[in-house]
Amino acid sequence: MPLASSAAAAAPSATAVEPSASTVGSPSAVQAQAAAAAKPVPTLGYSAQGVRTLNIDFQYQQTGYWCGPAATRIALSARISPPSQQQLANELPTDENGTDWIGQVTRVLNNHLGTGWYETKEMPNDPPTQAQRDLLWRDVVLDIDNNYPIVANIVAPANNHPPGYPNYTIWHYFTVIGYDTSDMTVLIADPAGFAPTATYWLTFNQLATLIPPKGYSA
Repeated sequence: MPLASSAAAAAPSATAVEPSASTVGSPSAVQAQAAAAAKPVPTLGYSAQGVRTLNIDFQYQQTGYWCGPAATRIALSARISPPSQQQLANELPTDENGTDWIGQVTRVLNNHLGTGWYETKEMPNDPPTQAQRDLLWRDVVLDIDNNYPIVANIVAPANNHPPGYPNYTIWHYFTVIGYDTSDMTVLIADPAGFAPTATYWLTFNQLATLIPPKGYSA
């Protein structure tokens, strides 16, 4: 999807998708998010008890609306020499309004890897149900342990932003490439370029609030 909200992308309602203040803006949540953002990122491919990160070939998105192709390319790069963002934009397909649906990403990932591993997981409930949260965490650990990054389609309103995001609603795709069970954090490879680093940690709780009402490929 495009990075920023626009008249052309007005179908999603920013008001309708804002997570509740209790899950996003509470002091404990804000403190946990700040602690996650400050965590150093280990060398990619690092593995220890309860911590795992994947090796990827990172690229920032090459246009303002190629976050879908860029996130897909990052995921593919953990397993194969990935195609160009242009090729993936053609295959998804992606246009100036972005990549419409996470299911397009699932199809392209499986086509390039010759697998049926990836499935489209919808998260229409905002906030997500406990069952959806449990499935998301299970998918993060299972996929990362098997060297399959997760591609997530997110909606980030101004009150619920990853590090460095501008102060308005962002429709976006990024890639989950690691986890740490000690503090329930996930490592993000973000092609947007808003954050000061290409990869950064988010709390799992924040990831779970960013995905609704969209979905992810896992």
